Amino acid sequence: MSRIVLDQLGVSDYGIYSLVGGIIALFGFLNSSMSSATQRYLAFDLGRKDEKKLQKTFSVTLTIHMAIAILILFFAETIGLWYVNYIVVLPPERLFAANLVYQFSVLTALIGIIQVPYDSLIIAYEKMNVYAYISMVEVALKLGLVFVLVKYGGDKLIAYSILVFLVTLIVRSIYQIYCIRMYKASKYSFEYDKIYIKELISYSGWNLFGGLASVSRGQGINVVLNLFFGTVVNAAYGLTLQVQSAVNQFVNNFQVAVNPQIIKNYSEGNLERMHKLIIQSSKFSFLLMFLLVAPILLNTDFILSLWLKDSPDHTTIFVQLSLIAILIDSISYPFRTGIQATGNIKTYQAVVGSLQILSIPISIIWLYFENKPSIVFYSIIILSFFSLVCRIYFIRKEVNMNLKEFFYQVIIRVVLISSLAYCNSEFLNIIYFHSYWNRLLYSVLTTFILVLFGLSIKDIYMVKTFLTKSKHG
Repeated sequence: MSRIVLDQLGVSDYGIYSLVGGIIALFGFLNSSMSSATQRYLAFDLGRKDEKKLQKTFSVTLTIHMAIAILILFFAETIGLWYVNYIVVLPPERLFAANLVYQFSVLTALIGIIQVPYDSLIIAYEKMNVYAYISMVEVALKLGLVFVLVKYGGDKLIAYSILVFLVTLIVRSIYQIYCIRMYKASKYSFEYDKIYIKELISYSGWNLFGGLASVSRGQGINVVLNLFFGTVVNAAYGLTLQVQSAVNQFVNNFQVAVNPQIIKNYSEGNLERMHKLIIQSSKFSFLLMFLLVAPILLNTDFILSLWLKDSPDHTTIFVQLSLIAILIDSISYPFRTGIQATGNIKTYQAVVGSLQILSIPISIIWLYFENKPSIVFYSIIILSFFSLVCRIYFIRKEVNMNLKEFFYQVIIRVVLISSLAYCNSEFLNIIYFHSYWNRLLYSVLTTFILVLFGLSIKDIYMVKTFLTKSKHG
């Protein structure tokens, strides 16, 4: 889809869409903070088997999300609109199109915000098969979107933004209808419990800072690149985000299935089981990510040529560096859930959020001394490493997790696999392959062997049991 969209829009228009749509994400940190709170409290209530409290939590969070949607709409139509028209570097003849793209991006974001409690409810009930079925529908709709875009003879940038909005509206409506029909807890009633709302907002307030930091590291970098290099580099960054999203989605689906269990075990007081889940999912998150990332890192140019044919400048190095940062972050995905399960997130968010948000000023200062777009990703990698160290400290502090077991089960294996992967990359640069396909096949096979090397006998038995249950289930 991305290849055809890039070809149809052109590099400049693709960069405009990536940038203008990204500005909405800057306001979206308000929503992401409440999203984490919603998932935590719904899963917590289910762990306590309190159906009445579950329905109350759903209604309260939906009310709060409606308020957030109104707040974001206000900021989007004031500060955001001013930024698009007076600050963003755009070709003058595309200003009108950029404004239309912006408005449809706002509508798309508002739909996503109101939908969060419904998504969180499905996650809390661990109905992951629902995501599989609806995702197939979403893929079919997006393929249809591409065909319409190819046939359309007018302004393709405007058409693309409208079509993306329509696909989002249809998919989100399906989720909502499913929840209303399947779960009594999704029956909305206006709840004004001042104490409970204050508790949710207080929890979300510190998540707000973490959400702001995450957005700064993502879309905030996009704005910095635009200020220094213009929309062509934004196109390369937009494609990099596509790769990040595709790779992250695979591992996130695994983590989404584990998160409710981590929270429920904490709510039941089963900390030993919680610790095992965190350590196991940390290892599996890294290995799953490595399974996808390593072949891409070793064959980036070839894969991009297959995907895009002609990719914008800087895309290769952007993709490679961003995937390294993702690998580092993947280790600590379960830690975030474990810490949030406790509800004691104030100091954690203040420290880790501060580290992540530093990517913006560090990138700006670094770019003044060395005018290379890839600099922004080096700052992200450095801060990802320090964020990992801080998360390890906080998970030990909040739930008394055995760090010795974590280092043995996860860190030592990560270091060994990464070292062997580096040696393998050097070997690839020496030997001769008759074709790029042979090189890619070799990369996939060696990566698979390295992943097996990272699994213990218990892990292999666990995977075998899971596959057997899936086959007969």
